[in-house]
Amino acid sequence: MSQSEIKANVEKILNESHTGTMATVKNDKPHSRYMTFFHDGLKLYTPTHKDADKTEEIEKNPFTHILIGYEGDGFGDEYVEYQGKVSLNDTDDLKKKFWNDDMKLYFEGPDDPNYAILEIDPIGIRLMNKKGESPKEMDI
Repeated sequence: MSQSEIKANVEKILNESHTGTMATVKNDKPHSRYMTFFHDGLKLYTPTHKDADKTEEIEKNPFTHILIGYEGDGFGDEYVEYQGKVSLNDTDDLKKKFWNDDMKLYFEGPDDPNYAILEIDPIGIRLMNKKGESPKEMDI
């Protein structure tokens, strides 16, 4: 599979799947949680509360591991294994770009001072589990 085919499959999964697990490091141990993801190209974004545990964890260790795309239908489901470096972004433009009304459960609106975006730059991406094939590494 060519790099352009791998990239196309990864972007298709990112377009169709918005929920995944995000792991950080808490007390020197892995800590995972489900998150909602948006993307622009291969960069991922996820909303967060500025005072959330993950925000503190990322300040201490900015690296993450994300799994996104598995549909749970069984063997052969494709998903993306994503390693990235995370930064907190609370610029108004980005907060408005990714705002949607589902976030009203957690925030007053895009101008809520507690609302921020975790911006995740890829450092490694693999396309996993395509019908039992070996993982496909994407060049970053």
